[in-house]
Amino acid sequence: MDVILIKDVPGLGFKNEIVKIKNGYGRNYLIPKGYAILANSSNSKILNEILKQTKNKQEEILNKSKELSKNIGELIIDIPVKVGSENKIFGTITTAQISDLLNKQGFDINKKNISILSKIKNIGTYDVNLSIHKEITHPIKINIIPTKEKSKKEKATKKTSEKEIPKKEKATKKTSEKKITNKKK
Repeated sequence: MDVILIKDVPGLGFKNEIVKIKNGYGRNYLIPKGYAILANSSNSKILNEILKQTKNKQEEILNKSKELSKNIGELIIDIPVKVGSENKIFGTITTAQISDLLNKQGFDINKKNISILSKIKNIGTYDVNLSIHKEITHPIKINIIPTKEKSKKEKATKKTSEKEIPKKEKATKKTSEKKITNKKK
């Protein structure tokens, strides 16, 4: 039995393909579930017309994807992250973060279409692939840089040094006031 698939069926074929299957599988599962229709002459003519229309649409989508790829060019994205000792980053860089940064720059790319080629654990430059179309993947680079925030130790030393200065100033003020009052007497 030949059927035309209406939807992608894993292990069998993709949408708008004509496949040969066993009769029971077609009659009892694929056709009642809406995954396929019989491949008779009228349905085959409809399929040919659909394929012509989708071919034109796919060419337009492919051209738009090529244009987007040219616009992206050799893009390098800087991602500021918190860094611990030995330049190891806290947490991880996700495809969602990269997608947000691309959207801010005017490139609408879904996080599912971004693949990070290696694990990002330290600061540096890493390669990322963008799947713009099923036929086009575009490489970009991301540059992981440390944020300019001060660490807790630096903040703590700054606070303690600020506390010590007023105490010393207060002590010198008291002694200078005593000296002045002693001289007046």
